[in-house]
Formats: sequence, C-alpha cells, structure tokens
Amino acid sequence: MRRALEHARRGIGRTTPNPIVGACVVTPEGIVVGDGCHERAGDPHAEVNALEEAGERARGSTLYCTLEPCVHTGRTGPCTERIIAAGIARVVAAMEDPFPLVRGRGFESLRQHGIMVEAGVARDEAIRLNQPFLTSLREKRPFVILKAATSLDGRLAAAPGERTQLTSEASARHAHYHRAQVDAVAIGSGTLLADDPLLTARLVYRERPLTRVVFDRGLRASPSARLLSTLAAGPVIIMTSPEARSLHVDRAHALEGAGAMLIEVDDPSLTAAVRVLAAHDIQSVLLEGGAAVHQSAWEEDLVDYVQLYVAPVTLGTQGPALLEGHTFALTALHEQRVRTLGPDVLIEGYVHRPD
Repeated sequence: MRRALEHARRGIGRTTPNPIVGACVVTPEGIVVGDGCHERAGDPHAEVNALEEAGERARGSTLYCTLEPCVHTGRTGPCTERIIAAGIARVVAAMEDPFPLVRGRGFESLRQHGIMVEAGVARDEAIRLNQPFLTSLREKRPFVILKAATSLDGRLAAAPGERTQLTSEASARHAHYHRAQVDAVAIGSGTLLADDPLLTARLVYRERPLTRVVFDRGLRASPSARLLSTLAAGPVIIMTSPEARSLHVDRAHALEGAGAMLIEVDDPSLTAAVRVLAAHDIQSVLLEGGAAVHQSAWEEDLVDYVQLYVAPVTLGTQGPALLEGHTFALTALHEQRVRTLGPDVLIEGYVHRPD
C-alpha cells in the first residue's frame, strides 16, 4: 500500500476534480507486476494503468489501491469491470470512496464477483493525500490553506499597505513548489494594490493552468495589474459585488477586456465567495493574503491548513498583524511540522484533524 500511495502522489496538482489515486498489482508470490496512478482528469484511472502494465499476470493477483475502485461511468468506464475482467483475486483498498455514485458500491460489485475485498489499510495516509477532494464533497467548498510570511513579532509588513520583503529565496522556492500543487492562489484587493503580484508558479514545473483569484468586493483592481499579463499561466477570477459592478461599469469592462473573469457574489462573506469557486473545478485554494482576507477566513472557520513562514526579523507595532485580536496558538495545529528554510522557519499543520 505504501507503494500505491507513492504512485498516487504523482497526481498531486494534476487530477482535479478527480481524487489522487495510486495502485499496484502483486502476484501471489509477492512480485509487483503493475503500477499506476491517475495522472489527470479524463485519463485512465490508477487501477486501469496498473492492470494494463500487469497484463495476463494480473490473473489471480492482488490489486492494492488507495481508494475504492469506481463502479460508475464518468469520463472513463468503471474500474470494477476492468478488475473483474482481469481476473484479480483480491483487492486491498486504503479507504472507501465517499463520492455518492461510488460509496461502497465498488466494493460490493467486486464481492459479488467472488473477489476478496479488504479496506482500511493505511487509511489515514490516504485521507491526508485527498483532503481537497474530501473537503469539496463534505463542505461543498475548496480546501483552504492559509499561507503567510511574518516577522518574529507576528507582523505581515512594516506598515499598512507597504510592500515588505520578509522571507528568503529558500522560502520563495518552497512557496512556489506549493503553488504548483494547488488549484488556485487567492489574495485580497489590498494585496493586489500594494504588491501588484504575478501569483504564478515560478521556479518549478506546473502542468495545469493555475487559477488566480482576487477577492475585490469594491472592484478596486486595475486593468493594468501585472497579474493580467500572465493569462498564459492560467485564468484570473475577480470576485466582486453586484453593487461595485454597477458603480464601476467602465472599470468592469476594462478588466474583462484585459482578460479577467468577473464573478458577482451577493453575499458579502468570504465563505460565499469561496463556495462559488467550487463550481469552477477548484478543490484547493492557497490563501496568500492580505491581513483582512486572512482575518475573514479565520473568523468564518474556513481555514483547513496553515503554512506560516517566519523570518528572523522584528518589525514593531506599526504593521498589520496576522489574525489581529485572535489568540493564534501554533501548538494547537494538528500534525504540526517545523522545518528550516535558509534563515527562515516554516511552521505548518491542520486546523482541523483530517478525516
């Protein structure tokens, strides 16, 4: 199962809206004869790739997979049919697929055809691997990662609206690596105006387009923002309000002319805006700031995971703080991990225990 999980990780950042899945076929003698992963939505599933590699050697063998095999027809046919036809004798799965069209039916179909089924092996690891997929099903919204760079005294910048470079090149490389693994990167309009960022995944390879999102209820974004010069890297969505759209008609037209997609959301909460993103095949969002967006996400209980880059500097009390007015205890994070990145320290962990 560990081998199947390693193959599943090859699909990180590539399979949305599908889950990340890995599989391997092992003969009764313990010989691995087939490996596979789900590489991208619309392509064959991990089980099918592993069976194709195994060929006739799959007959009488055990199939290990990180998720219950599908039993329905989507962009591809049911994996259960391929497993049955291949003559697999036993299926070992890490977890049941909670997708409504599967949810235990895949296991039942296999059992009805005389295939032994075991589930729950390395379940916790499989759950962590598919948090975006599981969150989208359970919460009807993307998995939200709060990412911030702070000083030792918890400040995000030297002063409100002032662009402040805090972290090192090592932290920047790590941050770009994680941009390459999510479906979208999001900021507030204040960060757009202060930093004029590109929000692209540089320094690393990313196969799929990266969606960039700006939460801008006042429609303050400029059509000349550098972000709009990077549409080849992926779409730019500006989440605004109907009132702002009506008030700033010319700016709205100019932004659309520059390539932005404007989406109006009546509800002023960040939760409502984030839920709308789910309709655009976005299952994971890296929330990069600024302070107001982080604050709203935290107060609305939207944050699922935290990535905090701490630089060895102090900025004093003039700058905005991370989660002002809240007691943010890093020790309360589940499965907390701490590592050094050059002179900086990265602290990360789950806000809610993954399940």
